[in-house]
Amino acid sequence: MISNYEKLAKTLVNYSCKVQKGEKVLIEQKEIDPEFIIALIKEIRAVGGYPFIVSENEMISRELLFGTDEIYAKLKTKYMLPVMKDMDAYIGLRGSDNIFENSDVPSEQKALNNKFYVDPVHFKERVNNTKWVLLRWPNASMAQNARLSTKAFEKIFFNVCTLDYSKMDKAMDSLVTFMQKTDKVKIVSPNTNLTFSIKGQPAIKCSGSSNIPDGEVFTGPIKHSINGVITYNIPTLYDGIRFDNVSLTIKDGKIIKAVSSVNSLKLNSILDTDEGSRYFGEFAIGVNPYINEPILDILFDEKMCGSFHLTPGNCYDEAYNGNKSAIHWDMVHCQLPEYGGGEMYFDDVLIRKDGKFVVKELEVLNPEFLI
Repeated sequence: MISNYEKLAKTLVNYSCKVQKGEKVLIEQKEIDPEFIIALIKEIRAVGGYPFIVSENEMISRELLFGTDEIYAKLKTKYMLPVMKDMDAYIGLRGSDNIFENSDVPSEQKALNNKFYVDPVHFKERVNNTKWVLLRWPNASMAQNARLSTKAFEKIFFNVCTLDYSKMDKAMDSLVTFMQKTDKVKIVSPNTNLTFSIKGQPAIKCSGSSNIPDGEVFTGPIKHSINGVITYNIPTLYDGIRFDNVSLTIKDGKIIKAVSSVNSLKLNSILDTDEGSRYFGEFAIGVNPYINEPILDILFDEKMCGSFHLTPGNCYDEAYNGNKSAIHWDMVHCQLPEYGGGEMYFDDVLIRKDGKFVVKELEVLNPEFLI
């Protein structure tokens, strides 16, 4: 019988990255069970690929960040960019035991690392020129955040990460069609009343090819069209710092007021990173049927069924809206009844209420059809 490790390795190699014979695959792993890395190496070799490993440790990475300046960040890019350029695929595995490990690293060091290393190596090269997938590895820290036992969380993790993504992919076609013919989006929830346009923008399916877990369809909102107020009712992390009940007031696409129940000064400092960080780069609708509660990990939380995220910062090239920034901060609002409910309208037609699609063509994306 195939193990969970083998099943997940097959998903990453064959479905997400579609590794072919002769292709080079960079595995960047941070504190992952060696047995899974071995399963991944074996699967890459089974299809005729060549695995390469970069191993990191969260505490060591933190110490390196503390000493980062522009020269050091550029040196990292000098040495790592040619490696990334030579790869056909990239599998990023994240397994930190402490999600707050970088919370005390000065924001200046983080910004320098993002601008001179992460942006050129990952946003520009890896995202645009390799077949890539990111995976968050389960551990006791994640189980604690989910308020579950380690074993119970592990069961949920493998349900989420090994579901039939090909079935989800097909079901998403109807939502893609709806989004691509939509001009005005209106969202109404407790403490949220928002309108914006997605006219003429492509809608992109995320069904296991770039993130595991996955389950969203995203686009780029028209940059200056967003008006209103949004309150994110799911806690969010940025560089190891937690923010709750982030509320943004937006006028003509720009965030003119930002508050949160904790760390409001830090929130505004992040949003002042550059000109693009007070505008938005992404609007996405989450549909993963196995993710019903947040666990303070964005790779999971942004895929929650009944949720959407509206993202300050950098846009993706696939749904380009002209906004560029060193940040890309996915913050989540959930419209399931237990989070206060709400409605989502496309061109004044109600398409989702209290987190469930109510248009016949979109009902295939409700949990009872996907599981």
